[in-house]
Amino acid sequence: MPLLAGDQRLDVSLSAARIVQLHSHLQDRAKSLTNQPTQTFGPKGFLYVQQREFAVTTPSDSSVSILGTDDATTCHLLVLRHTGSGATCLAHCDGSDTEREVRDILCAVKSLSQDSKEGRLELHIVGGFLDKKRLSQRLCNEILRAFDKQKDEVHLATYCVSDLNNKEENGIHFPIIYGIAVNVKTGEIFKATFQDRGPDEDLRSTYILTGGSMTNIYDAKTEQLRFGPYYWTPLPNIDFWLEQDDEQILQYFSTSPEAEPSHFVAHVKSTFKFVKDNPYPADSVFPDDRPRVYRKNADGLWERILHDSI
Repeated sequence: MPLLAGDQRLDVSLSAARIVQLHSHLQDRAKSLTNQPTQTFGPKGFLYVQQREFAVTTPSDSSVSILGTDDATTCHLLVLRHTGSGATCLAHCDGSDTEREVRDILCAVKSLSQDSKEGRLELHIVGGFLDKKRLSQRLCNEILRAFDKQKDEVHLATYCVSDLNNKEENGIHFPIIYGIAVNVKTGEIFKATFQDRGPDEDLRSTYILTGGSMTNIYDAKTEQLRFGPYYWTPLPNIDFWLEQDDEQILQYFSTSPEAEPSHFVAHVKSTFKFVKDNPYPADSVFPDDRPRVYRKNADGLWERILHDSI
């Protein structure tokens, strides 16, 4: 079935500006979202989703009620929600394999909605801006086309992308929204930033840096986070990159150097340091070739579960 806006099939070949001209409710929704004050979330009841990750759960989850992600410049943030079951997925897409990612996201939400007799799939897309390389527009088009190819009917409910998520200061373009949170119980979406981007922030970033594909990090049935096991070979020139100044890191490791948040370089160097310290992760990070597993403790914090206690 096609991707829908209201009761009409969306023409996915159109620009973002033309789409909101034809579907004014999408423009109203985008303005409402960008005009929100930025809220800070975490850590209780919160699950952070990094780039090239997604997580899906339902309102019955006793551990997680808020899904969140940020640090998006040319990346796009997707929320797919089934209005009957309340099953909600948050994904942070960077264009690595958009068609496969969309199929995986749909499958994950549908698997938690099988018992629901009513409801529909609603899609919210936030991210990108008027970047010089037009990477934002390209990724947005890929996402729309990927959803339009699916068998399931999906309704576009939020479309805050490209020029709708763009601000300009001194001739430099930036996203208005870098991050969002979604309340799994209500479906509300917020402009957001986060106190905590863990657990295993550097490990998860290393997986992206070394070419990992998008992965589902959360098991809603057991209410556990799972990472890996991931594998990589030692990266060349790690010491060289650790010695470079901020400008060099931005130019070589960002799709939009002028628009990155202030902590971007520190985060990249922290990831490099992790790779240097763990050149062969199977032994140092994943003993016995097993994943790292976490669950929320009584204080609402992620606590690692050792395999002998699983």
